[in-house]
Amino acid sequence: MSDKKIKKDKKKLTDIEKWFRFLRILIGIFLYPVFPLKKYGHTELYNDRAYIMVGNHLSVFDVIPVAYATDKPVFYMAKKELFEKGIMKKFVEKCQAIPVNRDGNDVRAIMVAMKHLKNGDVVNIFPEGTRNKTDEIFLPFKSGAAALSIKTKTPIVPVIQIKKIKLFHKIRAYYGEPFEFSEYYDKKLTQEDIDVCDELLKQKLMDAYLEFKNLLQKKKK
Repeated sequence: MSDKKIKKDKKKLTDIEKWFRFLRILIGIFLYPVFPLKKYGHTELYNDRAYIMVGNHLSVFDVIPVAYATDKPVFYMAKKELFEKGIMKKFVEKCQAIPVNRDGNDVRAIMVAMKHLKNGDVVNIFPEGTRNKTDEIFLPFKSGAAALSIKTKTPIVPVIQIKKIKLFHKIRAYYGEPFEFSEYYDKKLTQEDIDVCDELLKQKLMDAYLEFKNLLQKKKK
């Protein structure tokens, strides 16, 4: 096969794919020495289909473990205040992040996320809605992630951290086993169904958190 034919057969990268490829290069050169990442659990790259990455939220750097879960762009659902001004406004817009109201009731954000998932993309949600600065394992969850998973028939991957990411400290992230709410697919959802699935989602993340904590404790012994 000629070189011309090979070049033609190569998939042309979209602007967002080029941007995330560039970001991962920057992270590897400048941030990885500052935030070295150690992955635990189901550490395979999630490139084969659409996924929803759902994790606990301790710092602004929680996006890094999610970015390393796939080679594809990640469409982060981010609080709408980040889109108002300054450097963060330009950055989140360049990443094509999805602006969302933190009350968890944002139809437009859900519609945009559904579009990405139907295109086979990866979407990231922090259901706590804001950074957890308390001693509780999780803040109360905002509804939406479970229903989004059901409506788009997309598996959820838990991405869990025990400690807040700090400079010059290794990031330890746990990737839980992907799960689905397949028993609810093609079913007209009631509010009771949604409430049940929201609780199941929180329990799945709690299970992943405890699994990770036990794993780290065993390694210390």
